[in-house]
Amino acid sequence: MILPEIDPIAFQLGPLAIRWYSLTWIAAFLTIYYLLSKRSNKISSENISDLMFYGILGAIIGGRFGYMFFYGSEQLLDDPFSIFYIWQGGLSFHGGLLGVIFSCFLLSKKWNVKFFWLMDIIAPCVPPGLGLVRIGNFLNSELLGRPTDSSWGVIFPSDPLGLLRHPSQLYQAFTEGVILFIFLAWLSRKPKPTMNISGYFLVGYGVLRFLTEFFRTPDAHIGLVAYDIFTRGQILCIPMIATGIFLIYYSHSNKNQKNETVS
Repeated sequence: MILPEIDPIAFQLGPLAIRWYSLTWIAAFLTIYYLLSKRSNKISSENISDLMFYGILGAIIGGRFGYMFFYGSEQLLDDPFSIFYIWQGGLSFHGGLLGVIFSCFLLSKKWNVKFFWLMDIIAPCVPPGLGLVRIGNFLNSELLGRPTDSSWGVIFPSDPLGLLRHPSQLYQAFTEGVILFIFLAWLSRKPKPTMNISGYFLVGYGVLRFLTEFFRTPDAHIGLVAYDIFTRGQILCIPMIATGIFLIYYSHSNKNQKNETVS
């Protein structure tokens, strides 16, 4: 299938160009906000607004810093100010995750609640937002998949080689956005020990991302690492999975934790 060249600009508001990619990010944040609001018995609407504001800041700042440290270290050494050139593109999920975690840590101190109690509320609401951003990657013809002979392969207009490729962005949208969401929603039906849901989010995302990365073209300036087998994204998933396993184990060995209410 040849993907038609999609105008990255959805519409214009005077001199302001609204891009499809930006719309998927907006849709992602609105979806997360909506899902958090459905948990209003645990967190107030005012605190949800604060959580979204600082979470977005953490995701963008952490995503940019993470990208430069994990994927653009050479550019950063050549030009340290390039870390602020966000208009050039380049955000890392793993960096964004660290940014959100830091934001939630600060808010947990401000609200005087347990950090992992707050993270357990947030974790099941995040996957649909991740899936929408992956759809944005697909519409933007970026983060291309590896070459394939499969009948569902896609030729992206941005690909200078014009090869039939895996739509790996859609694989990740489905796994990270749908499968992970269903799993965490099912898991959180009944009360769980604090940090249990957070642990399963880390393991679930890490495993799914690790597997789908085999269908994604590695970053051109990095290539495959670790004996030319794995991508940088897969390497970053390993400590994520290990941390998640530890949290799951610790949550079951430390069950006498009381619930709190953010007010």
